[in-house]
Amino acid sequence: MLKKIQEDISLASRHIEVLRAVAGHQPIGIIKLSELLNVPQHRIRYSLRVLEGSGYIRASSAGAMVTPKAEEMFLRLNDDIDEIIRIVSRMKQV
Repeated sequence: MLKKIQEDISLASRHIEVLRAVAGHQPIGIIKLSELLNVPQHRIRYSLRVLEGSGYIRASSAGAMVTPKAEEMFLRLNDDIDEIIRIVSRMKQV
């Protein structure tokens, strides 16, 4: 049951790592992201597709660029992660 949650968190972590790299190196393409993050191109491509579909990045002729929605997400990210940690912590037996 928890294996799926672990996989989802791992995938979300990769998407956030890709988004941070785009924000720090924009505009940037798949090949450069793959080299920078040492992640296979097909995984970068999937993360970019998810991020674009969620409105966090936009494609340009020069490469991916973050949107204002990504900037808002970065501002809330630590608080959102803290809330997830609180929820998961309540699941543990003391």
